[in-house]
Amino acid sequence: MIMKNIINLLLESFSQESIGQTNHFLWFSTSIGIAALCKTNELSIELLFDKALKEGLEIAIDLRREEKEIYQTEKGLVLLFYS
Repeated sequence: MIMKNIINLLLESFSQESIGQTNHFLWFSTSIGIAALCKTNELSIELLFDKALKEGLEIAIDLRREEKEIYQTEKGLVLLFYS
């Protein structure tokens, strides 16, 4: 049930304007953290997290100390970063 609530929250956030866009992600602010919606399926999950950390800096978001989770939504794969 908790996972479904998180996914619903993420999907709601995607209806808002993104806070940035990088090569591999659309970035959204949510009430539980920063969501990076993947624009590609060509990278492994480990590489996606590495890319997200680097690309987050491009839009002035330092995610190195944040907790992270991954979710599959109807919009695509989402990396969620939170404290």
